[in-house]
Amino acid sequence: MSQPASDALPAGATRIRQWFDMSPFGAHVGLRLTRLERDVAEVAMPWVERLATLADVVHGGAVSTLIDTAATVAAWSGVEDPGSGRGATVALTVNFVGAGRGDLSALAKVVRRGRNICFCEIHVTDRAGAVVATGLVTYKLG
Repeated sequence: MSQPASDALPAGATRIRQWFDMSPFGAHVGLRLTRLERDVAEVAMPWVERLATLADVVHGGAVSTLIDTAATVAAWSGVEDPGSGRGATVALTVNFVGAGRGDLSALAKVVRRGRNICFCEIHVTDRAGAVVATGLVTYKLG
């Protein structure tokens, strides 16, 4: 996992990392946090047969899970005081651009942060770097 050495991450990043590492569902689908910076997160989903919808195509629900999880991590990564640590996805929009095959990765970036609401854009790519889905997530913190 990469993170800038000179820029200490806020407490929310530590809290979300702990949540990510303990998430039973995330572990079930094989999610791995590969990048964590302020307002940025990258989450990988290695290919396993149980994620297939047909042949080697990753199920849209698995892709949606990847998008939602990456956005959640990005939203918390910029929070200075996580308080109770409660939050929830308010809205999730997924656009499937192409068939996702094999290992996938989601890069989530916060595009606007309010006091309690955070807006994230997410791009899901395959191993070759081709975009297979995009997402917009509205996340409520606290």
